Amino acid sequence: MKKSIIAIAAILVSMNTISAQKVKEAAVPTVVKDGFKKSFPTAKVEGWEKEGANFEAEFDLNKVETSALFDGAGTLIETETEIAITALPKAVTDYLAKNHKGEKIKEAAKITEANGKIKYEAEIKGKDLLFDENGTLLK
Repeated sequence: MKKSIIAIAAILVSMNTISAQKVKEAAVPTVVKDGFKKSFPTAKVEGWEKEGANFEAEFDLNKVETSALFDGAGTLIETETEIAITALPKAVTDYLAKNHKGEKIKEAAKITEANGKIKYEAEIKGKDLLFDENGTLLK
């Protein structure tokens, strides 16, 4: 029984590290760092994470907490920018008020994909809820 609990705990820990894992800048391929510099020439990376085969750079852009996700070839996939909770679309706040009554939104972000498509993220109780630009829940 004790071995089973330890095995389950090990699996849960490894699942959490699979989703996003901090990496040192030296472990980030040069092509990815070059992609960052091309996309954000005046920004300085504060930290890197590895998400599957992709790399996420965390930085401030005009004093706003921002992150950008790049594939292994250095191509920008999406940019996530922290926004005020009040900047979430009304459809998102209406959904949250109806489906998460009394729960506080901890953080909000606007996600812009490389193709220009916009999504919004709201963090409630440690979970990130993702919405399209019309406020429809995606996940």
